[in-house]
Amino acid sequence: MSETEDVTGATRLHATIRDLWGELSASERVVAQYLANTPPEHLLFASAQELGAASGTSNATVVRALQRLGYTGLPALKRELAADFTSATAPEERLKQRIAHVGHDLEQIKDRVFDEAAERLEQCRRLLETDVLKQAVQILADAREVVAYGVGASELAARHLVLKLRRAGHRARFVGATGFTMADELLDLGRGDAVVILQPGRLLREFTVLTERARTVGASVLLVTDEPTSPLADRADVVISAPHTPTGITAESLAGTVVMDTLVLALASLDEHRAVETSHQLTVLRGQLLDPTEPRPRKS
Repeated sequence: MSETEDVTGATRLHATIRDLWGELSASERVVAQYLANTPPEHLLFASAQELGAASGTSNATVVRALQRLGYTGLPALKRELAADFTSATAPEERLKQRIAHVGHDLEQIKDRVFDEAAERLEQCRRLLETDVLKQAVQILADAREVVAYGVGASELAARHLVLKLRRAGHRARFVGATGFTMADELLDLGRGDAVVILQPGRLLREFTVLTERARTVGASVLLVTDEPTSPLADRADVVISAPHTPTGITAESLAGTVVMDTLVLALASLDEHRAVETSHQLTVLRGQLLDPTEPRPRKS
C-alpha cells in the first residue's frame, strides 16, 4: 500500500491479514481468506454464525480469528467497515442496502436484529473488566450528585441512568443541552459530583467543555463510549467501552443502556438498605396518586 493511498477499513483488514498470515492457525487462515475475498458490504450485515457457516468453520473460530487480527470482535471490524460505508453512501441509499441485505422474510429479519444485538452485548461484556466496573461504581457511590449527559440517540441511555439512580436512592439529573444553553446546566456542577458522558460516534465540542468544567470544579468523569482511545478518554477518570451499531439495524444506545443497568444494580448492592427504602417510598407515593376505585397497575 502506498503512503498516499487512503487507509479504509477494508484495506486495513487486507493488510493485517497479509502481515499476520504466518501467525494464524489453519482454521483461522480459512476465516481470514474468506474475509479478504468477501465484499465489505456483505461482511457488514453478516453475523459470526453466518460467517462461520460460509467459511466452513464456526462462529467461535471467526471471533478467535478476528481477535488474532487485532479486532476486539466482529462489531469492531464492522465499525471500521461501516465508517467507509457511511462516508461514501447517502442515508437513504444505506437504508435501501440494509433492506436489500436483510430481505423481506420475517424470520430472517428477526435473526438479523437479534444476532447483531447479541454480538454487540457480548463484545461489551468482554470489554468491561471487573476492575473498571468497580472503579465506575465507586465513583457513583461517592458522588454528591450524578449528572448524566447524552444527546441524540445517547439521550435514551442517559435518561435511563438518571431514572434508575433516583429509584435506588441517589441524586441524579439529566443534561442534554447543546450550544449556549448548555452553559446554564454547568453552573450547578460542583466538587464531589460525578459526570457520566455517553459519547456517540462523533466528538462534540460540548463533551470537551463538560469534562473541562468537571476538572475545574472537582467532579469525576465517567465516559461510556464506542471510541475508548478518543482524546476525550484522556480527560476521564474511568472509560467503559459500549459498542455502537455498525449497521443501524439495532439501537445505538443498546450497549450503553445495558452498561447503565449494570452500574445501577452494582451500586444498589453496595447499599441495599437505601435502595430498598427508596423503592418502598416510591411504592407509597404511587399508591397515593392512584384513584382508590381504579385497578392497581403493575410495577415497572
